[in-house]
Amino acid sequence: MRNLLKVLRVLGIGFLALALSLTVFLKVVHYPNPIAAIRLGLAPASKTPTLMPWHTIAPATKPIPLSTSAATPPATIDFRGKQISWQEFLDTTDTNAYLIIRNGVITYEYYNAKNKITASSQLPSYSMAKTMTSLIIGQLISQGKLKESDKFVDFFPQWKTGTTFDQVTIQSLLDMESGVGVSDNYPSGVTGWGVGIAQMYATTDLNWFITHNRKMFEAPNTKPEYRSVNTQMLGLIIQKVLGTTVSSYFQKNIWQPAGTEFAATWNVDRIGGHEKTFCCFNASARDYARIGLMLNNNGMVGANQVIPKDWIKRISAPAVKLDWNWGYSAQVWHPYPGINLAMGLHGQQIFMNPATHTVIVKLSDNPTSDTFQQDAAKVAYALSQK
Repeated sequence: MRNLLKVLRVLGIGFLALALSLTVFLKVVHYPNPIAAIRLGLAPASKTPTLMPWHTIAPATKPIPLSTSAATPPATIDFRGKQISWQEFLDTTDTNAYLIIRNGVITYEYYNAKNKITASSQLPSYSMAKTMTSLIIGQLISQGKLKESDKFVDFFPQWKTGTTFDQVTIQSLLDMESGVGVSDNYPSGVTGWGVGIAQMYATTDLNWFITHNRKMFEAPNTKPEYRSVNTQMLGLIIQKVLGTTVSSYFQKNIWQPAGTEFAATWNVDRIGGHEKTFCCFNASARDYARIGLMLNNNGMVGANQVIPKDWIKRISAPAVKLDWNWGYSAQVWHPYPGINLAMGLHGQQIFMNPATHTVIVKLSDNPTSDTFQQDAAKVAYALSQK
């Protein structure tokens, strides 16, 4: 018995020492504490908004109502070359919310009751946050506070390296042509937390992250490649120019003018710190749809020009080709001619077809290695033509 107690004591001491060492290490590399990191790593996409600190974004004082019309989805759809039922499509693609809006009217609205999702549920955008960030950039350019030719180090001279990093412009960040060497190879398993994209996602200090991630894969404007670090650098520029948080500006100048119904949040490295502008905006499906409606309406909400018309043209004209040979410009995807798409990891989409006045929102819990984005966009495109 004594030997057993001695073994347990030694194991206990060893465990405590390991936990303490891990805590110290995570603090040094500016990660959350071990328990918080584990929870964040294991949580499904829809459960992440409250697992990192956040800034709150208040809705409009007088939300613009969305009318509804009784309509049913198609009984079957073409999915991966075969006809399946609509519900099977929703289930197969891990759908939490699905909205179809035509001519400003909600013609279909679905929430996953099994996952306790409702119209007011705050669901993550992942990289749809990139489009939100772009809208701020467009406003600041219109206001004369920024130019696409401005260099990142013009705002942050302390980060000059004497390499091609110093030549990175707002334009190259917008169009994924910066060459900054942080890959979007998403992690799998515990060891995945060491890759750059995971570090940026989990970090408690974005300044520290940028300080240690200024290497270049190639010179700016030589190779377009989707890298989330570009949008994070745009977010830092926004905050530097404004002298306030990205959330407070977004609330006053975009979220409330769009007539939103519910509060949103934007995850940050720490309270009062920097928004994770590449990934971590969270809102209701209906309010994501309101952003889509605003963009479909040439940036206008009622008689109010919220997003400059010149910026709507900028984000709507493909500048480069990225994954799947889809067009891309200023943080907006173009999977088909005339289509604008805000898209995020794990199956988040705001699909916009201005020609048919259609907005489709899909919010999902796809696995990291999902192949559903192209399939979901194809389904949305077919629905938007009818």
